[in-house]
Amino acid sequence: MVEILPSILSADFARLAEDVAAAERGGCTVVHVDVMDGHFVPNITIGPPVVKSLRKATKLPLDCHLMIENPDQYIPAFADAGADWISVHYEACRHLHRTLDLISSRGLKAGVVINPATRVDLLTDILPMVDFVLVMSVNPGFGGQKFIEFSLDKIRNLAALRQKLGLAFRIEVDGGVAHDTVARIVQAGAELLVAGNAVFGAKRPEEDARTLLAAARQAART
Repeated sequence: MVEILPSILSADFARLAEDVAAAERGGCTVVHVDVMDGHFVPNITIGPPVVKSLRKATKLPLDCHLMIENPDQYIPAFADAGADWISVHYEACRHLHRTLDLISSRGLKAGVVINPATRVDLLTDILPMVDFVLVMSVNPGFGGQKFIEFSLDKIRNLAALRQKLGLAFRIEVDGGVAHDTVARIVQAGAELLVAGNAVFGAKRPEEDARTLLAAARQAART
């Protein structure tokens, strides 16, 4: 099933609970939390305290995308704050197997993320460990960027590899997911669609989430 994951990076932080509730009314089922440290990516966003506050404001699963160095050091804090899913970057993890095992040991869904320049086949050995793979379709660090077209081939390659290996992980895409790209992204094989500006940018998250989800599900049927 195709799902929309609203990225709170594009929400109004003064009205975060209201924006998330509106996105949920529009059909969103998981909240995407972009965590940036100013080192792995050139931006700084939020940490466990915001996740803890958000946990009190919604019952939806919280998908914490750690764009940080040394993620092992912070995974327990995000787990304690209320994260349900945690994903880490292939490029940031010296011992990726150990890191994914740490996430799973806390009872959370574990995901691995690849940047635009990272090949899908590099993940082959650890794919049996993950619940989802997040394909970055922009270079991480900032919202509102243009979708990188060759990401479609990466999504297709990942879907083909999943079938070849007989695995059931889900394919998530983050970056440039919008009304003019969503159909192609879904048709390439993505199921979890992270959307920031497309949901929150026009200040009408309920309406825009509903419209984007309808377009995504229509594409999945064709």
